[in-house]
Amino acid sequence: MITVILIMLVGIVVGIWLRTKPKFVLVNDKLITYAIYLLLLLLGISIGSNKIIVANLPILGVKALVITLGAVFGSVLLAWVTYRVFFKPKEQQ
Repeated sequence: MITVILIMLVGIVVGIWLRTKPKFVLVNDKLITYAIYLLLLLLGISIGSNKIIVANLPILGVKALVITLGAVFGSVLLAWVTYRVFFKPKEQQ
């Protein structure tokens, strides 16, 4: 775990040092995008090769759908409450 934290701290220091170089920032953005694509591909390969996960995909899919719908509903509800409490003009209440 300490290795991960140290690598992150070194990355933060290097990022602060290099953020004034716009060409590096553009290249870095593209590299990050490709790295994310590669990680998603590797995650898909890992899931596809795991017989237990593939066998339980219908159950996991339903649970994922329920969690997603709950998160979306909760976010919309709290955004509405926040708007009503903090941002709605007084004469409309």
